[in-house]
Formats: sequence, structure tokens, C-alpha cells
Amino acid sequence: MLHGFPQTKALWARIAPGLVARGYRVICADLRGYGASSKPPARPDLENYSFRTMAADQVGLMRVLGYERFHLVGHDRGARVAHRLALDHPGAVASVTLMDIVPTTVLLNDLRKEVAQSYWHWFFLAQPSPFPELMIAANPDLFYETCLYGWGAAGPADFDVEQLAAYRASWHDAEAIAGGCNDYRAALGVDLADDLADQGRRISAPALILYGASGAMAKLYDLPAAWVDRCSIMEARAISGGHFFPDSAPNEVIEQVAAFLKRHPLESITAN
Repeated sequence: MLHGFPQTKALWARIAPGLVARGYRVICADLRGYGASSKPPARPDLENYSFRTMAADQVGLMRVLGYERFHLVGHDRGARVAHRLALDHPGAVASVTLMDIVPTTVLLNDLRKEVAQSYWHWFFLAQPSPFPELMIAANPDLFYETCLYGWGAAGPADFDVEQLAAYRASWHDAEAIAGGCNDYRAALGVDLADDLADQGRRISAPALILYGASGAMAKLYDLPAAWVDRCSIMEARAISGGHFFPDSAPNEVIEQVAAFLKRHPLESITAN
């Protein structure tokens, strides 16, 4: 399970136990540049913060743990990493759940003013270092809370206190601030070109598209239509709430994901 911005693996604290109770082993990882994961300086070409590199990180992690094939769940940036992983490593992915994103090419290639106003952070964070890092570091809580509460139907009451504290700890880490910026720099500088090169390719694994019924994505896009030509087998469901529905509606997420995994069981998995 892969989190998004501006969060960490703590996103899954109320979801992972529900899946464990249904018999799954759940592995939650911080993305490169986030949380407790490594945060290397960005290379000039930004490749080491691309979704392709982040996907390879996760395949490597799973292999170290003894798993060559697995179900994959991602929200926000984690969903973009999951999309790239499903394309680059199809043999590793038994199913993929993508939460509240449209493909990067859809968002950036036909950028409308309403999208730019809602997703302004894409372009702020992608500015050259150290401008956004210094601006954020001046008041991290203000910046990240503006992101957390500003993307549709979310407020402080929607976030578990302990989870919010875990997010906030990462927000005050200068290397994590830079890591998030490098993620978005790579999206414009590397990932868009990678996705354009893969236009026409479909995710071969069964895919579940979940989105917040009252979030910005649902208001700006027809999410099922955005993904249907990019998936071989696809289901789509709306979840109560906005972009951060994994925080605000964890039980609904558990039910939807568990039902989807039951419909697409992992035939065999080898743990060493």
C-alpha cells in the first residue's frame, strides 16, 4: 500500500488492520523522499525521483520480503507509482487499486484553469530548488494543512490525531520537504514524457478505480472514463468524502478493496 502527498505510510493505519483481519499480509511503505524512507539529493535529470524509480524501489522491497507477485494499492502519488509499476512490472502485479487520480498525461496535457487552480501545488513544488523548500520551511504546518484541507470536503476532524501527528513530523523534516518537491519536479521533467511514450498501453492486471465522491477530482473529471482505455479489466467506485477519503472513510475503503481482492485472488505467492 503506497501513500500520497503530503502524507506517509501512516495513511493506512486504520485500513491495513481491516485487511489483515480478512487474511491478507499488508505491507505499507514510505515512498522515496517521504516519511522514513531514504531521501537522496535529486540528480540533475531528476530520474532518481521518477515514478519509474519509485516503482522499482517497491518491487525491490517486495522481493527482499520474498514476494514476486502481489496486490498493489496506491493513493495520490502512491497511485501514480502504482500505475507505473503495473506498466513496467506486469508480472509482479496481481491487481492494482488506484485512488483519486487521473493519468498524469490527462492532467498535464489538457490543463484547464479549474484544474490549475485546484492543483496549483504541482507547479509550485516543481519550481527550482531551493525556492519552494525555503517557502515551505518558513511555516510547514500552514503549507501542508492548506494542501490537506484544501482538496475537497476535508477538515481537521477527518484525520485521526495520531496519523496527523505522523504526517506533521514528516512535514518538519527538511529532507522530506525537499523529497516532496523533487517528486513533483520529476513529474513534470520525467514522468510526463514516460507516460506519453506509453500512450496506448493498458494495465494488464485487474484495476479498481476509487475516487472521492465530493472531491476535486470527481468534480473536474469523469474518472472512470479517464481510465477505461488504460485498463484491460476495470471497475470504478465512488467513496464518500473528498480526496482524502482513506482518512475520512477507512471502513468504506476496506470493504471496497477487500471485495475487489476477493474477486481477483492471488493464485500463488511464494514467501521465503
